[in-house]
Amino acid sequence: MAFGEYGLQALEPAMITARQIEAGRVAMSHFLAHTGKIYIRIFPHKAMTSIPAETRMGKGKGDIDYWCARVKPGTVMYEIGGIPEEIAQQALARCAYKMPIKCRMVSRVHKI
Repeated sequence: MAFGEYGLQALEPAMITARQIEAGRVAMSHFLAHTGKIYIRIFPHKAMTSIPAETRMGKGKGDIDYWCARVKPGTVMYEIGGIPEEIAQQALARCAYKMPIKCRMVSRVHKI
């Protein structure tokens, strides 16, 4: 946790596409109604290529199909700050539903 109070942590290795990252962001911001602050901790640096169907071998590398981010287990993908824990838990659950891997909620707040 670097910026927010609550975060969404990956439990499996995966390649998260830019569309999946955006879908998680939209789900959280729609639920929060623009209250609090959302931090996205992953960025799609890796370009994935594909060759068109019915193309013969030996014609070189294909065009860029989509961008993705490599995620290792334990990586905090999203962080939220400035909202109560119950609302953060619901928002991160909606974001986790959009991810192709198992995730868990982590917090920086120490309970007394």
